[in-house]
Amino acid sequence: MPHLPFPGPAGSPSAEPATGAYPGRVPEGHTIHRLAARHRELFAGSRVTAASPQGRFAEGAARLSGAVLRDTEAFGKHLLLHFGRNRTLHVHLGLYGKFADGPAPAPPPVGQVRLRLAAARHWLDLRGPAACELLAPPELAALRARLGADPLRDDADPDAAYQRIRRRDTPLAGLLLDQSIVAGPGLVYVSEVLFRAGLAPTLPGRELTAAGWQELWRDLCALMKEGVATGRIDTVGSAHTPAAMGRAPRVDRHGGEVYVYRRAGAPCLVCGTEVRRAGLAGRHSYWCPHCQPGRPARISPGTGPATAIPPGHPGRPGP
Repeated sequence: MPHLPFPGPAGSPSAEPATGAYPGRVPEGHTIHRLAARHRELFAGSRVTAASPQGRFAEGAARLSGAVLRDTEAFGKHLLLHFGRNRTLHVHLGLYGKFADGPAPAPPPVGQVRLRLAAARHWLDLRGPAACELLAPPELAALRARLGADPLRDDADPDAAYQRIRRRDTPLAGLLLDQSIVAGPGLVYVSEVLFRAGLAPTLPGRELTAAGWQELWRDLCALMKEGVATGRIDTVGSAHTPAAMGRAPRVDRHGGEVYVYRRAGAPCLVCGTEVRRAGLAGRHSYWCPHCQPGRPARISPGTGPATAIPPGHPGRPGP
């Protein structure tokens, strides 16, 4: 459970468009799940025409043109569109990929459009992806096999993820960012879920208890499901919203209210300690040195959220 009495992330007044992606950063899993739902809504059951105005996906587009979209799914940061005759379109947006869509008729393509899909009522353009390819069933199976547990999928196996974490001396933040262990979360979700659990990003994976992992996983699932619903990454509890604290809303390209991500040098919203930033696993890591001790907080089975707060923590509720 969170190390503060969070009922879950605070609601947000607006949502990120399903077709958007955060600029300058690989979109996290909630965005890909939103895209899967959006594309299913627009094209499922429809016969599409496909083209590659840019030319880099011309052969694949020719093979897709005339096919019927059967279903869509997201697995971590990978988007999968399943067409008839065992053809699956695999898209990984990477840093620069972006979708756009609209009602028919489609306008003339603008810019480097890798793929255009069009049906009777809607069109869709894809620009700048890291991957845009057709996968045969064996290739699709290989992709699935190399991905870890996705907190947004019903078939996720968090126990398998924990078995890998508990055998490693690697810092916990790095393990949670490893898409072969946990698929979907990026630096925002990882930074925030560790803060909410009261765990330092540098905690060795082998020191995370089974109970601690269960609480961490549940909170990650809840946060990411909220992200799918709202299109934003909001992780602060109701007591720490701008309205509750009398502070200005956060202005940042990720679009939500957070505790530590990209808040280096600012006071912690809970205890007032300066939020820190340091390099970890080739990226920046953000944490509060007071709220996130180096050792895992003691968690007693069958007790409420407050048990995950270290004794004396300013966020711990009274008796």
